[in-house]
Amino acid sequence: MKTDSLIKRLTPDRETAEPSYLQVAQKLKQLIESGEIADGQSLPSERVLAERLQLSRTTVRRAYDELRANDYLATLGRAGVAVKAPPRLSPRLGRLKGFTEEMREMGMTPSTRLLAREILTDRTISSLFGRPTTARFLYLVRLRLGDGVPLSREVAWYDLTAAPELADWDVTGSAYQFLYDHCGIALTHGEQSIEAVISSDIETAVLGLPEPGPCLLMKRKTYSAARQMVEYVEGTFRGDVYAYRVTLSLNQPAA
Repeated sequence: MKTDSLIKRLTPDRETAEPSYLQVAQKLKQLIESGEIADGQSLPSERVLAERLQLSRTTVRRAYDELRANDYLATLGRAGVAVKAPPRLSPRLGRLKGFTEEMREMGMTPSTRLLAREILTDRTISSLFGRPTTARFLYLVRLRLGDGVPLSREVAWYDLTAAPELADWDVTGSAYQFLYDHCGIALTHGEQSIEAVISSDIETAVLGLPEPGPCLLMKRKTYSAARQMVEYVEGTFRGDVYAYRVTLSLNQPAA
């Protein structure tokens, strides 16, 4: 992004109560996360940016320090300041796969921290699965990590009527692999939706975010070859590192 364009985007609103340094920091953060300012791009020095924005050098320094504290900027000595854009993961949609397989496809090491595990009955979930209210489900809350970095908080329910062996699962490895190896169930298709949300207080904390921020909420119903719903998952993925890709095809018009 050219300097003149950058200055226009960073100019603070002096009529609001929010401090100018915080406005500049937040505007820069948004430009970095959106990809409009690329990783490694140099930014104007404190002196130059202060002059162009008609702010004090202290104000600009506080804005840069705010971004350094959250690992968005790197100081390069006399070379100035450079952007450290967060890495973005771009898994492809279109094929049913679990988190473990998705991470391995991208060359990352998957890991999980179990936050909650319970066997329960739930009227709403029973209705979702088309089961009686007495049906039991394995309820899991897991923090999913790639190369040790928290990427998503996942809440999942598994139908123990369809897969009773899951009641004894130690929640290591892939749920899909366990279903196949120990329950004889091959999951073949699913229905999935993705929507934009702001992280809750719990999600903000476990994902290591400095403040509530944009996330992708993925909801998926997963079915066996017998068209029986086995899994329902709600996963909240960090919006600053996740960008799903979809391959589209164009139907050629009839001759």
